Amino acid sequence: MSQPNPGAVLRGAVDLSALRNKPAAGAPGAPGDAPAPGQAAATVPSLVMDVTDASFGQVLELSRTVPVVVDLWAEWCGPCKQLSPVIEKVVRELAGRVVLAKVDVDANPQLAQAFRAQSIPLVVALVGGQPVPLFTGAVPEQQVREVFAQLLQVAAQNGVTGTVAVDGAPESEQGAEAAEPALPPLHAEAFEAIEAGDYARAIAAYEKALAENPRDEDARAGLGQVRLLDRVQGVDLQAARDAAAANPQDVDAQLAVADLDIAGGHVDDAFDRLLDLFAALPGDERAPVRERLLELFGLVGDADPRVIRARGRLSSLLF
Repeated sequence: MSQPNPGAVLRGAVDLSALRNKPAAGAPGAPGDAPAPGQAAATVPSLVMDVTDASFGQVLELSRTVPVVVDLWAEWCGPCKQLSPVIEKVVRELAGRVVLAKVDVDANPQLAQAFRAQSIPLVVALVGGQPVPLFTGAVPEQQVREVFAQLLQVAAQNGVTGTVAVDGAPESEQGAEAAEPALPPLHAEAFEAIEAGDYARAIAAYEKALAENPRDEDARAGLGQVRLLDRVQGVDLQAARDAAAANPQDVDAQLAVADLDIAGGHVDDAFDRLLDLFAALPGDERAPVRERLLELFGLVGDADPRVIRARGRLSSLLF
């Protein structure tokens, strides 16, 4: 994790100039009359908003009023699905002092390139139109809170001390949005365990949920994600790659690197590695590789083009 500080602003390394557009009238961050003391400096449709290549210029302007946290994610990214709800929760609790901009990197390649998102989840802040690195990968809720507290200090040092109000929300709800429906008890237990870094307990909770309801697709997806987090926790990336390179047909070594690639967003690399291994192994040694491939297919999503491609190749190797 990078600690946010003014000296760490990625000038030159991240070029956002091409994404800077003048905000439309009435858009978040658009110039207007100065707010009265004690009032919010701007209004936004929500404290958590989806942004695109086309709309990102408005977010840059908004960051001159209030720090904007940018969460770069993708639908297929398991760690993203663990981290994003944590970030959203902390942002809402900060009551308008921070806004969250969510960027789907698959749908917004210009932003992904601008932020050099080599792996996701990638979380960056914008302060006064300039990016400040926060962290890469899923992190516990307590760490998110600590980093956001540091971000507010950095913002204050740079004169960004405003707040925003949610457009149309009653005064009693400004800075906070409607609570999401409560999670089922076993799902809630799993999330609590994940936040505590207790992946074994989270796995057990999701397994119990599936035993009670085999059609619980949220539990199935959560189980796959937390199993991946459990497998990659504490693994040294370079040591794992060295071991896999030295032993091309070592199933455990190749599975470990494939897990790390999936966690880092390198989906095609993971699938190609395991499919190449599957093709090279004798028939009686293939089962663990096939099982891991099927698990990762489910994690990324059956409708994802990369899964469709890899599943087609697996079928050809099987038959």
